[in-house]
Amino acid sequence: MFLTTLVTNPVFFLRYILIIIISITLHELAHGYAAMSQGDDTPKRTGHITLNPVVHMGVESLIFLCIAGISWGQMPVNPYKFRNGRISDIWVSAAGPLSNLALGFIFITLLLIYYDSALLSKDFLYLAARINLTLFLLNMLPIPPLDGFSIFSNIFPSLKQLQSTPLGIFGLMIIFLIPGFGGALIMISDSIIQSLISWRFSLF
Repeated sequence: MFLTTLVTNPVFFLRYILIIIISITLHELAHGYAAMSQGDDTPKRTGHITLNPVVHMGVESLIFLCIAGISWGQMPVNPYKFRNGRISDIWVSAAGPLSNLALGFIFITLLLIYYDSALLSKDFLYLAARINLTLFLLNMLPIPPLDGFSIFSNIFPSLKQLQSTPLGIFGLMIIFLIPGFGGALIMISDSIIQSLISWRFSLF
């Protein structure tokens, strides 16, 4: 269980928790700001335009994060208020994962220009980049209720009917039960980071 990491590797535990909370909070805020840019005031009206992670994640999600290392967030939006229909919905859905992709590249950039600092370490920056790239890849999977499903179901409307079926929960269970699936996403993230690091040093 992830909670045992608090005893075996407390530094990693605290880094992981901090990065996940920041990443999910910014992910949900990206959804919120994208929704408002498309004419939906629901995020602001419900008090979700805030940096408070409890608002975005909830107490249960934060507790589960500490116990199992897995967490989630939510941003209330009303697609019926979007001014551009499916295009707006795609943009709002993509905004969250794209924020994680952007954060991943920001942390990689910081890693590449890293200098000795008491505030940040290379291990922290690498972990932050890995987590955010992995969150991007995970959320882009076309499985409800992940953002990827919302994107693909707007491109292929016939998929919409699957949203209200048990398929999504079943799909998520398969993801977390398949041995090595999460590890495969992490490996892809590591490959991206290592490739960018190698490319950068090959220029000098």
